Amino acid sequence: MSFLEVSQISRQIDDAFLLENISFKQKEFQKIAIAGATGSGKTTLLKIIAGLEQPDAGEVLFEGTRVTGPFEKLIPGHHRIAYLSQHFELRNHYRVEEILQMANLLGEEEANKIYEVCRIDHLLKRWTHQLSGGERQRISLARLLVTSPKLLVLDEPYSNLDAIHTSILKNVVNDIGEKLNISCILVSHDPHDMLPWADEVIVLHEGRIIQQGCPITVYHEPVDEYVAALFGRYNVVSLDLALSLSDYSDVSMNDFYGFLRPERFVIVPDDSKGVEGKVNRVNFMGSHYEMAIRIGDNSILVNSRQAYQPGDVVYVTL
Repeated sequence: MSFLEVSQISRQIDDAFLLENISFKQKEFQKIAIAGATGSGKTTLLKIIAGLEQPDAGEVLFEGTRVTGPFEKLIPGHHRIAYLSQHFELRNHYRVEEILQMANLLGEEEANKIYEVCRIDHLLKRWTHQLSGGERQRISLARLLVTSPKLLVLDEPYSNLDAIHTSILKNVVNDIGEKLNISCILVSHDPHDMLPWADEVIVLHEGRIIQQGCPITVYHEPVDEYVAALFGRYNVVSLDLALSLSDYSDVSMNDFYGFLRPERFVIVPDDSKGVEGKVNRVNFMGSHYEMAIRIGDNSILVNSRQAYQPGDVVYVTL
């Protein structure tokens, strides 16, 4: 029996499908990230999984039992599935501890562990209207966790947070799985949120799953340009460029997938080891330089730790 089984879920408005025949399974403690452009159906799917929206077809089984939708019960939602919306709300003019006590179903020791994991134990005496956005987000998350869920569904949890609070919340989400033994599904538009965290990535496009696999495979072997673009910078490699590069590399033609990330290329000392190109543009990216290099009729992006100048002649291989 799967921990979570999503089977042939469809949802449509008029003649337009928001979701069409979505099926996948999640093992307990497996971390699944769902990616897709705006309007691809990510939020609708999460709400159906959590029992907050009714599918038109298909079903969701959680620990072998069907998740009922809002048409079938008075108060929507599943008591063991917690859904954190990107538009979370937190009542003003309450102390944090009061907000948490209203929802708490746990003993004091278990609740304190959650407050520690969420990095809010120092905020319990604060008033909710005195909190920053990142602090409010973590308190909203803790308020869900003290209801004792087994599955946590996170919809764009890092949106509208600055870099400092995003980093804190990412550590919290990691600790939720490792220290609290709660399974997670996360939706994000940022590859840096998903690739280091997920065990499996599901990509939605216009309400359908178009690719599913481990982060490494989805990143390096995207099925099309849409998937390639979702996960960062990429190059469309033409056949003639692939043939030229294969002359200087142990990588065979069978290993080319049409889309190559900038870090798959390397600058070499001379034309005996690589294809000649000319640097057109150089961008400083912090940990590296990103260069646009013209090779014949092709323009590719290449990452390099060494600084070059526009106009420099370089030699490129894989």
